[in-house]
Amino acid sequence: MSVDYRGITFERLGHASVRLETEDGTVVYVDPWSEVLANEPSDGDVVFVTHDDYDHYDPDAIEAVSGPNATVAVYEAVDTADLAFDVVDLPHEGELTVDGIDVRSVPAYNDPDGDHVDDDGTPFHAEGEVIGLVVTLEGTTILFPSDTDFLPHHESMSADVFVPPIGGHFTMDRHQAAAFARRIDPGLVLPEHYDTFEPIETDAEAFAADLDADGIRVELF
Repeated sequence: MSVDYRGITFERLGHASVRLETEDGTVVYVDPWSEVLANEPSDGDVVFVTHDDYDHYDPDAIEAVSGPNATVAVYEAVDTADLAFDVVDLPHEGELTVDGIDVRSVPAYNDPDGDHVDDDGTPFHAEGEVIGLVVTLEGTTILFPSDTDFLPHHESMSADVFVPPIGGHFTMDRHQAAAFARRIDPGLVLPEHYDTFEPIETDAEAFAADLDADGIRVELF
């Protein structure tokens, strides 16, 4: 299923892999993963990667979705030596332009005092290991928080389209994601990173209903 918003088509390929296409035919992928790719589309103009977990940084998937002149932009903390591409480094926090697309990266992590920690109390995603992205396409801002909790610095953010994880366990759950959405009040919410495997199974329909009651549009794409 795809969703259109202000001339941008959004398609969730599965898990946290998302494809975007603008009216002029620019194709962007975020965190492509081989497990959810049906084929090798080879149409990506820009590919973004937020961290090095296997379900987000997958060299085979990056190659499968990239067009012949693709630009690949990866969080600078990821070892990309196994990529057959020249890579644009995305900072832990900052702004840059990637192939004409304005991008802002923001810290993403699990609160060490929160619930998303392993049996030893270590966060599944420690500070410095992950980034979220705000991507601006044709004047529309799209926020991909990536694998993170809802954190204090998120409260000052804004976006037209919000693509949060809602599965819990490794990331914010649907309740935290809903609170995040209410804070930024986007025009559209497109949840991801849920129901791929047992620890992140959740009630996406309930998430959508909760926000719909507040007048916030959610599409389970």
